[in-house]
Amino acid sequence: HLKSKQEAGAAYVVTQMFFDNSSYFNFVEKCRQSGIHIPIIPGLKPISVKNHLSLIPHRFHVDLPSELVQEVEKCSSNQQVQEVGIEWCIQQSRELVAAGVPVLHYYSMGKSENIRRIASEVF
Repeated sequence: HLKSKQEAGAAYVVTQMFFDNSSYFNFVEKCRQSGIHIPIIPGLKPISVKNHLSLIPHRFHVDLPSELVQEVEKCSSNQQVQEVGIEWCIQQSRELVAAGVPVLHYYSMGKSENIRRIASEVF
């Protein structure tokens, strides 16, 4: 479907949120092999509350890395969860920028302060 969108004039794509950069890199590689050459912008979402561990995989059909899940499960408050989510997203962002992605897209879902902190650390 993505290739037909490109052929219909799409100038770029923003991915669904992901928490493991290898998922993004693999997706881009498959797209390029299929003849999709428009920019593919990674979509990132920092975890901010503990119930994201169940909500995000269920609602968005994405996997959460076990290391991230373990770190969030150690948290005793959502403030701690937010810090873990911010740090995880900063590391993701830095790796993606180093790999030369065209731009980053952050899904804020009404939580702009964590995005502001991430952007100030990355850019």
